[in-house]
Amino acid sequence: MAAAAVRTGGAGGPVRSTRAAAEQNDDPRAATSLSYAAIGATQAEDLLYYPPKGFRPMERRARLGSGVERFENASARLLAWGVQRGAGIGVGDIRPPAPSETDYAGLVYDELGTPSAARTAASEQAYGEDGTPLVSAGTTAMLAISVLWFRMYAPVRVVYVVNEPGRIGFAYGTLPGHPASGEESFLVEHLSDDSVWIVVRAFSRPSTWFYRLGAPVLRIFQARATKRYLRSLLPSMAATTPGAASGTPGGSPAVPAPSALNAAPASATPARSGAGV
Repeated sequence: MAAAAVRTGGAGGPVRSTRAAAEQNDDPRAATSLSYAAIGATQAEDLLYYPPKGFRPMERRARLGSGVERFENASARLLAWGVQRGAGIGVGDIRPPAPSETDYAGLVYDELGTPSAARTAASEQAYGEDGTPLVSAGTTAMLAISVLWFRMYAPVRVVYVVNEPGRIGFAYGTLPGHPASGEESFLVEHLSDDSVWIVVRAFSRPSTWFYRLGAPVLRIFQARATKRYLRSLLPSMAATTPGAASGTPGGSPAVPAPSALNAAPASATPARSGAGV
């Protein structure tokens, strides 16, 4: 039986529980490969100029304000799936990765730079106030996207998490069954001039012939979703963003919204190049 959850970090902080809870949730998606090969390519500096072959790249950014407090608040909401929910996308069936004996966290170095010991892999999973698992590498989730009269379910897996001074974020990749094939990253950046920005990068293409036929229509809705992504972490959106209750355990959000994954070119700031599918 999993250990009881313990609150850390004071009011409003995440709840942490041992990852043993993940072992009790058999997730068939855990053994499923991603539906594309260029895993992690959203980190490439030249993504817009040299995307994976056959994929359309995209990058958009928008200013969220300034200051440490704004950066910390936006980062916390980002890791609680706030971009997706703020854009009206339902997020359900969130499953953290099960622990593994092969988990590797790197080495610990002494002051001379000599490896001294193996670093212990993280054994805890962070949860939000409502019990929703926060973003962590390997987590799978089911996104619910409504386009016109269609409701689509889009399985994704978090492929990496960024936790650096002035940069917090993550990326997820598509799993079989997703309307698109590709990867999308979401970052909050605190720059040297004290400004805070959200940055969305992606490369994608339709996953099947069916979605290729509807690509022109989907791009219209994806363009609208891009604008919502960029507004999702603004302070004015905090009170209106749906919480974890928007998703049911079966991955069927109660209120799917007219949005789409893998944003396309339309934002508050000009595109540097290309577009998502």
